[in-house]
Amino acid sequence: MALLKKGGEDISTEYLGYVNPDYLQTLALKVKPLKERSYELMHLQTGHRVIDIGCGSGMDTITLAEFVGPTGKVIGVDTDTQMILTANNKAKEAGVEDWVIHEHYDAMSLPYDSNYFDSCRTERLFQHVLNPENVLSEMVRITRPKGWLVAADTDHSTLSIDNSVVDIEWRMRRFRTDKFKSGYVGRQLYRLFKQQNLADIIVEIFPFFSTDYALTRYFALLDEAESEAITTGIITKEELQHWHANLEQADEKGVFFASFTMILVAGRKIF
Repeated sequence: MALLKKGGEDISTEYLGYVNPDYLQTLALKVKPLKERSYELMHLQTGHRVIDIGCGSGMDTITLAEFVGPTGKVIGVDTDTQMILTANNKAKEAGVEDWVIHEHYDAMSLPYDSNYFDSCRTERLFQHVLNPENVLSEMVRITRPKGWLVAADTDHSTLSIDNSVVDIEWRMRRFRTDKFKSGYVGRQLYRLFKQQNLADIIVEIFPFFSTDYALTRYFALLDEAESEAITTGIITKEELQHWHANLEQADEKGVFFASFTMILVAGRKIF
């Protein structure tokens, strides 16, 4: 298990995946502008009923509660039981538990009536499901006519790290992207929204960069990806050592650079 330093604290990098609250909290700070824009695109009003699918530990639902107020309703859905417990505790601590609830459901089969919600959002969920189009279809079903749907996700093939061993980077990027159930879904969101006959579609691109090698390894889950790449023969141990040496040298010289892209798409249900 590797450790890195962030703000003077040790952070474990032993598979910091989708269900790790610390990982999600740290990443949320990096994508704050995207989150704030997603709230705007939901066209929130006091009294609205809204849902956040793949809500995690409730980082977004607590914020959404401020927009809809006590006369509204915010529902967060996730398949991770521990996340639901954490999210409900956060809602209680924030004093919004009367109109914010988190429930354990499958995003492809939600127990809500059709046309029930005023708006619906999801962020970084589609990459973790095999059939994101099925989740989006369910989102459309439960959203009322003229209501807005918002989705944000990553095209993991856009991860780019400045280095001089490009062949190894290409193989690692492809392998890491393919590890996700839908690692390319960011680029697919526009098509998925069009196929659902959503209107007034808005597409916005959010590029991110990092000059911090340790945090990049943390966000990109490189320890896990590299370990599996060795096991499956994508790269050799010698190539991994060469890759590490190259990146560590850039870090020591203060020239390390990496970037990736997230895509935010919103659309309105017309009937």
